[in-house]
Amino acid sequence: MGEISPAAQAGAGRVYASRGLRAFCDGFTAIVLPLYLFSLGFDAMMVGILATATLLGSAALTVAVGLHAYRYALRSLLLGASLLMAVTGLVFGTVDSLVPLFIVAAAGTLNPSSGDVSVFVPLEHSLLTRLVPAARRTLSFAIYSAMGTGGAALGALSVGVLDHLPAWLDRHEAIQGYFLVYGAVGLVVLLLYRGLPREALGQGDVAIRGALGPSRRHVMRLAALFSVDAFAGGFVMNTLVAIWLFARFGLSASETGAIFFATGLCSAASYFVATWIAGRIGLINTMVFSHLPANVLLILAPFAPDAGWAVAALVARSLLSQMDVPTRTSYVMAIVTPAERPAASSFTSVPRSLASALAPAIGGWLLTLSPFGWPLVIAGGLKIAYDLGLLVMFARVRPPEEGGPGS
Repeated sequence: MGEISPAAQAGAGRVYASRGLRAFCDGFTAIVLPLYLFSLGFDAMMVGILATATLLGSAALTVAVGLHAYRYALRSLLLGASLLMAVTGLVFGTVDSLVPLFIVAAAGTLNPSSGDVSVFVPLEHSLLTRLVPAARRTLSFAIYSAMGTGGAALGALSVGVLDHLPAWLDRHEAIQGYFLVYGAVGLVVLLLYRGLPREALGQGDVAIRGALGPSRRHVMRLAALFSVDAFAGGFVMNTLVAIWLFARFGLSASETGAIFFATGLCSAASYFVATWIAGRIGLINTMVFSHLPANVLLILAPFAPDAGWAVAALVARSLLSQMDVPTRTSYVMAIVTPAERPAASSFTSVPRSLASALAPAIGGWLLTLSPFGWPLVIAGGLKIAYDLGLLVMFARVRPPEEGGPGS
C-alpha cells in the first residue's frame, strides 16, 4: 500500500492523537456550552448567536492560514493554534460575563459543531497528505476522521458525570471544570506538535503556499458546494441537536451524551466502510449515495412520535451521514497538484466555516419558536440538494487511482 518512513509514521501518529484529543473536548463542549449559558440566564437564540461567533472566528483564522500564513512553517502554526486552544479553555473556565466569553468564542478555538471546523483542519490535512503515500491517503483520512468522531463520542459520554455530582459540588463550577480540561488538552496538543520530527516534514517545513494553479476551477466549485453542505450542517450541529432533545423530549445531559456517544461510534465505524466502498465504486459515488438516505432520515427525525423513534433515526443516520468525511478530504487532495494541496485545503475549509456560521443563530431562533425540529428538516433538504449538485458536477472528475489524470 506504499512505503512510509518511521519518522513520517510517528508524525502521522501525532496528528491522529491531536485530532482525538481535540475531538474529545469538542464532544463535551457541544453539550456543556448550552448548559453553561442556560445557567447564566441565556436562551437558545443566544446559544445560537455565540455558536455563530465561534464559527465565524474559526473561518477568519482559516482565512489567515490560507492567504497570509504561507510565510510560516506548518509546525509553528500548529503550535500557535494549540496555545490559542489552551487560552480559550482557561477563559471559559474562569469567566462568567457574556462579553468576554463572546470575544473569546469569536477569537478562540471553541467548536460547538459535530465536526472539526477549526484552524487545525487545513494544517493537519496538509501535513497528513505530505506524510503518507497516495495509496494510503483515503485510509489515512479515515483514521484521522475516526479519531475525531470517536474522541467526540467519548467526550459526549463524559457529560453524564453532571447528572451524578456529589451534593457538595456546585453544578455550575463542574461545568466550568470541563472548560479547564479543554484548556489543559490544548497544552497537551502543543507538546505533541512541539515533538513533531522535523525529518517527517520532508522537504523543508518552510511554507504553506498560498496560491491555486491549474486546479483553481475545481477547487472553487467544490468550495461552493461544500458551503451548501456546511450551511445545512450548521442547523444540526450537536449543540442545537442537544437543545432540541432537551426541549422536545425532556432528555437529561447524560441521556443526550449517551446518544451522541452512540452516533459517534457509528460514524467512526462508517469511515472504514467508506474506504472499502470507495475502492469499488469511487470517491464521489460513495459520498453521494451514502449521504442521500442519511438526509432522508434527518428530515424524518422531527416527525418521530417519541424519543425512541427520534433517536433511532439519528443513530441510523450516523451510520451513513459521515461516510463523505474521509472521502471528501481524500478527493480534494487527489484532484489537485501537490503544490496546491495546502491552499486547496484552506480554500475548501474557509467557505465551509463561513457558511456553517450563518445557520446556528437561525436554528436557535427557530427552536425558541417551536421544539418541533424545523432546523433538522431544513438541513436535510439542503443537504440533498448538495448531494445532487456534487454528482452532476463532479461525477466525471476522477482522482488518479480511479483513472483520472495524475496529480
